[in-house]
Amino acid sequence: MTDATPLSASKKCPHCGFWSPWQQQSDDACQRCGQLLDPVRNRSEQAREKEAQAPLPQFLLIELKPEDGPITRFFKHIARGGQLAFAATVSFILWVITLLVG
Repeated sequence: MTDATPLSASKKCPHCGFWSPWQQQSDDACQRCGQLLDPVRNRSEQAREKEAQAPLPQFLLIELKPEDGPITRFFKHIARGGQLAFAATVSFILWVITLLVG
């Protein structure tokens, strides 16, 4: 049987040049200077998280109001499903085009 120890990795700090242990996380810091080992990835993940937390624009989502009747709410739910299907179809087509282009 082999030993089940995880592989260790290290990364050179872009600030001081010291090689520090790296768990391949965006918030891993240098042992010597304390700066981030991968600041670009950290900024990218923070921007992605901020974008994910942002609310959808109103034109992308039909609003369901509490004063709407049951029939109106039913048709609004159907319209939301149509919006979702349309967005999924367009996203898939763009993905296929991007894949074919290279």
